[in-house]
Amino acid sequence: MDELQELAVQPGVEQLQEANAAAPRLELTVEEVIEEHVGSLGFGQVVHVFLVSLAWMFDAQSTLVTIFSDAEPSWRCTGSSSSSCSSSSSAGMCGLDRGAWEWVGGRKSSIIAEWDLICDKKFIAGIPASLFFIGSLLGSAAHGVLADTYLGRKKTVLLSCLLGAITSFLTALSPNIWVYTLLRFTNGFARSGIGICCLVLATEAVGRKWRGQVGQYGFFFFTVGFLSLPIIAYPTRTSWRAIYKVLSLLPLAYSILVIPFISESPRWLAVQGRTDEAIKVLTKFAKLNGRKLPSNLSISNPVNTDDTTKAESLWSRKWAARRIIILMVAGFGVGFVYYGVQLNVENLNFNLYFTVGVNALMEIPAVFLGSILLSYAGRRVLFSASSYIAGASCILCILFAKKAAKSKGSFAQLGVEAVGFMAASMAFDILYVYCVELFPTNVRNFAVSMLRQTLMLGAAIAPHLVSLGRLSPSISFVMFGALSIFSGLMTIWLPETRNAPLFETLEQQEKEEKRSSAPAAEMEMVA
Repeated sequence: MDELQELAVQPGVEQLQEANAAAPRLELTVEEVIEEHVGSLGFGQVVHVFLVSLAWMFDAQSTLVTIFSDAEPSWRCTGSSSSSCSSSSSAGMCGLDRGAWEWVGGRKSSIIAEWDLICDKKFIAGIPASLFFIGSLLGSAAHGVLADTYLGRKKTVLLSCLLGAITSFLTALSPNIWVYTLLRFTNGFARSGIGICCLVLATEAVGRKWRGQVGQYGFFFFTVGFLSLPIIAYPTRTSWRAIYKVLSLLPLAYSILVIPFISESPRWLAVQGRTDEAIKVLTKFAKLNGRKLPSNLSISNPVNTDDTTKAESLWSRKWAARRIIILMVAGFGVGFVYYGVQLNVENLNFNLYFTVGVNALMEIPAVFLGSILLSYAGRRVLFSASSYIAGASCILCILFAKKAAKSKGSFAQLGVEAVGFMAASMAFDILYVYCVELFPTNVRNFAVSMLRQTLMLGAAIAPHLVSLGRLSPSISFVMFGALSIFSGLMTIWLPETRNAPLFETLEQQEKEEKRSSAPAAEMEMVA
């Protein structure tokens, strides 16, 4: 009887298997799989974005550590020569004998104190920060190519964190200013892959509705890293070398404990032809989201092996080259203002730790306000408005400069500067999100790296303007304000990308954008 039942059931099983085999394959793009089956943003993607975005803290720390390590500390007259010292105080320390004064925090409190980068050596103090940003500029190009071609987003983040940890530790061992400058350059080169890859790796895992918010989420952790600097720097204020040693441990721990749990971008895997791996990543996200992918699902490969799509360059299409050039020009001004205003806090006549803390706190409303506004407004309008506000605030700081110079600081000037920095931070964050949405997967990381290069180029020049601001704060504020307003004007020539899909190749994006713009052109002709 059992054998008869088994025989009766067997044909049904075979028919089911045949039916499954005969079922048509469901071939979708990664964008369609995320929107229709995985979910635009679920628990799996939230965990992924959180783990990826943690690395932004190290990006902030390595970038802004020079606020403390390269600062000019306070000095005081020595007891034996206090009378002669006070009589020559109008000339500053440069008019005194070296034994007539001393650094308040000791000679190890900063590189300026240890290597006496004052008076005729004053402008040497800005060289390490400039070389750091030049290293970031060159490193952005290298990491962008690696992330788009050979290594992918995840492995590039790992490489950047490991090299950043090593170079930070070596910086603490610098015997002189020139070795220190070289190591700051290498550290800038090493860490440049963190920001560009983390942003792309996070946004490529979510649907179009949440791209703006996810892009801003990473900058929240950049703010956390910024806020952590005064906490790390204050206990180590008597030794700038100790700051670098502490900062070298954090990315090393992240590389060992966190990166193994991060997934590679399914979009990048699909572009590389590794569609089976892309499905595994999407299956993992779907499972954590409480969903299940169809059994007959396959990912369409957006890159044909028999054409030149794989060799597409950002410069091979006029529209793409035009967009990146405009973004780079805007990025230069934004980088100049964003990093320059942070480094310029020493020209506000306030306690350095207090002003850095205030600026770091202003990053928090910038992130949250930017996330909310990106849900309702276009990227182009938000970036321009933020740039205008930042520029106007920098110029307004000049009005309070004289009052600040007469007293120990003007809270009105600090307040205006803080608002300007918040607006500059919003413009900085939004420009990154805008860049991600303007270009397809096969050149996206390279495009972000090109933007990063010009941001770093502006940042590389900013320390010298800050040094000039020690002589005349008004000059630095005018330059910051003018460049910020100029950057806001540049986006007039860029398209809006809010709620637009992410494309995989330049060819695909060009076809789709022409197709979507055709009905609009026809409507204009009819009108």
